[in-house]
Amino acid sequence: MASLIQSASTTTAHSDPTDPNGPTGKLATWLASVQLDSIPEQALERGKYLTLDGLGCALVGAQLPWSRKAVELVSALEGGGDASLIGWGKKISAPAAALLNGTFIQGFELDDFHPIAPLHAASVVLPSLFASASLLGQVSGEGFLLAAMCGYEVGPRVGLALHGSQMLSRGWHSGAVFGTHASAAAAGKLHGLSAAAFEDALGLAGTQSGGLMAAQFEAMSKRMHHGFASRGGLYAAVLAGGGYTGIKRVFEREYGGFLSTFGEGHDPDASQISANLGAKWETEAYVIKRYSAMGALLGPIGAVLEIQRQRGTTATDIQKIELDCASSSFHHGGWQALKPLTSIGAQMNMAYAVSVAALDGAALLKQFSPERINADDVWAFMKKVTVRHEEAFDRDGPLARGAVRIRITFTDGSHEERLLRHPRGRPLDHVSNEGIVEKFRTLTDGVIGKGRQQRIEQLVVGVERLDDIAELIEVLALPVTDALA
Repeated sequence: MASLIQSASTTTAHSDPTDPNGPTGKLATWLASVQLDSIPEQALERGKYLTLDGLGCALVGAQLPWSRKAVELVSALEGGGDASLIGWGKKISAPAAALLNGTFIQGFELDDFHPIAPLHAASVVLPSLFASASLLGQVSGEGFLLAAMCGYEVGPRVGLALHGSQMLSRGWHSGAVFGTHASAAAAGKLHGLSAAAFEDALGLAGTQSGGLMAAQFEAMSKRMHHGFASRGGLYAAVLAGGGYTGIKRVFEREYGGFLSTFGEGHDPDASQISANLGAKWETEAYVIKRYSAMGALLGPIGAVLEIQRQRGTTATDIQKIELDCASSSFHHGGWQALKPLTSIGAQMNMAYAVSVAALDGAALLKQFSPERINADDVWAFMKKVTVRHEEAFDRDGPLARGAVRIRITFTDGSHEERLLRHPRGRPLDHVSNEGIVEKFRTLTDGVIGKGRQQRIEQLVVGVERLDDIAELIEVLALPVTDALA
């Protein structure tokens, strides 16, 4: 299989895309030509730590109840193979590994996201690369890092062309829609696709895109959406490398094209697909989560915790919390929660998240466990929380699409107010590379041993020095414990 894949990937090594000057052609040409030495050191360094964050999330997510159910069912469908499952000590087919490893990374809403073009990069990029390594045989650390950077860069650009979080307001799971292209870009680079083959891969990726945001309310499938996208991108890269053609000029086609269809009636901007390639590095823009909740909840959770620390107050001192949200934040997190509430629903619901944060002074694994979700004190506090749609934020441009104004009124009559994720307010906190390491250690403590933690850190931070990333895959594949046990 490895020799077939390797030879197929070089069949069109010197051919060009159908329109080199169009959005699709420019992106395909860049992907085929970009090299590691053309990427700034700062962006490469952030890419490595973004990878470490994703792998920490995978180790936490691998043995959660819904992940075990996914492994059971997918394994029954797919059978054996040579690709490793993170945290299982088990091998499966490459497409199934891409699907499941992506599901693990997304397993508990701890992974990265892009703030303007929402997708979770690690969960679509890394699984297709590990699956590709099982198909190709030896893959160098340099090749792996370069391919990961291609994926990290492509996803947000496709998202920006669809106006980013506007997709969430319309009910699409945005990351699953443009995650296929991120996966195809990463896997395609590892498979050595030409510019012409990349055009096919992008077309094959786009025709597999999809994901409905209603999965956030109760469905296990929300955890799997980015895994589907990763698997779709893997298929796209392998098929294109073997000469199987995809949609040409997929981003600019007027009938049935990616942007014309997903962006129908919403004025998609095809120029964003190739804008600032090689000049602006989207890898540096990804947000690293401090809490186990979706992106729109991070600001309010952080504000509640900060205000309580500064004032020295507790939940009993709070009379009410009012949250006014832009459209994207409101539709994604402002819905009315009702019992029974699942873990995924709690991690998407603004009232629950700020309530449990106020009560517990934290918003990590334990706060979104089934036991905590059903606790009476949380549901009693949620009655103090009001979430509204603030239409004025929708007119303030793309940077305000995730905006939230939080106002906390205390029992003594005083109040605190913060404007979050708005051009005139406070951005989300930046997590440094050192902070990512601290998060990795905190999350995986008890899930894996200290020695294994250190080894994974060393391998990822020095990945470009590896002759073969099989060494990293092997240490990731060893079984882990249930993070909620």
